[in-house]
Amino acid sequence: QVQVVESGGGLVLTGGSLRLSCAASGSISMFYIMSWYRQTPGNQREFVANIWSDGTANYADSVKGRFAISRANANDTVYLQMHSLKPEDTAVYYCAYSPGPVWGQGTQVTVSS
Repeated sequence: QVQVVESGGGLVLTGGSLRLSCAASGSISMFYIMSWYRQTPGNQREFVANIWSDGTANYADSVKGRFAISRANANDTVYLQMHSLKPEDTAVYYCAYSPGPVWGQGTQVTVSS
């Protein structure tokens, strides 16, 4: 069984930066994908970025050039570095481990203008 825990959310001004962390533990597969999604009230969860076990990364168009996903395989931790944050980035950010998916509890990111 796999558990996922996010951390690093908070309040930041427009144009600022934040780094989210996601730690996976348990029976981690050799081949897996770690993803970040975000959700605002009344809306569906939307894809932000993911990274495969071989290091391949993918991004939503809305965050390309501003967000960067990376991993530290030694401790099965994934990071989402967010720069040039905008008010529309405000959401609860969720980490997901696949196969599963297994979701974390979410972490709030608020970008204030």
